[in-house]
Amino acid sequence: MSQLSERERQTFAAEVLSPLWDYDARQGADLVRTLRVFLQNACAWQESARQLHLHTNTLRYRIARAEELTNRSLSSMDDRVDFYLALELTTP
Repeated sequence: MSQLSERERQTFAAEVLSPLWDYDARQGADLVRTLRVFLQNACAWQESARQLHLHTNTLRYRIARAEELTNRSLSSMDDRVDFYLALELTTP
C-alpha cells in the first residue's frame, strides 16, 4: 500500500468502508468500530463482545450487517485483508 498515492489509498478505503460510514451516520450505529475491534481480536467473538460491552449475539448481528452492506464476507481472507487495510488507512 505504501506505493500507492494518498488519493489511491483514500479511494480504496472509501470503496470498502463507505457503506458502513453511511450506515453509521444514518442509524447512529457503530459498525466501523465494531469491525475494527473484531479484526483486532482475530475475529474472536467472545473477546470482541467483551471489549465492545456487547452481547455476543449483538456482535454477530453487527458483523452480519457489515457484511451485508459491503457485500463482503469475513470468512474470506481476501475480504478480511481489504477490511483491515481500509481501516488502517483511515486510522489517524
